[in-house]
Amino acid sequence: MTSDSRSADRDAAADALFKALSDGTRRALLEALVREGEQNVQALTQQSGVSQPMVSRHMAKLKRAGLVTARRTGRETWYAARVKGLAPVIGWMAVHGALWSQRFSALEGLGE
Repeated sequence: MTSDSRSADRDAAADALFKALSDGTRRALLEALVREGEQNVQALTQQSGVSQPMVSRHMAKLKRAGLVTARRTGRETWYAARVKGLAPVIGWMAVHGALWSQRFSALEGLGE
């Protein structure tokens, strides 16, 4: 695998993460899993105020983005937050936050 293809893979993964996190309902579902631990679809549906099919669709997007894991027990699906899934977003924010901080510092220096 070339460095260009690895970079493209990282970009695609970051895009999937940002798209998954762009929806308020998905963020709320992920926050509930982080706060309260593993939950089944029924519990997530009761908390979210949206239909069970919508919760399942949201959870599928979070799973594809690597933010949650799913396990089946009989007819129920249980989801758990995968905190390591946020690592690419945290890394991106750290790099870009440092760049913006440097730029703001440079701008402040111009006013003196």
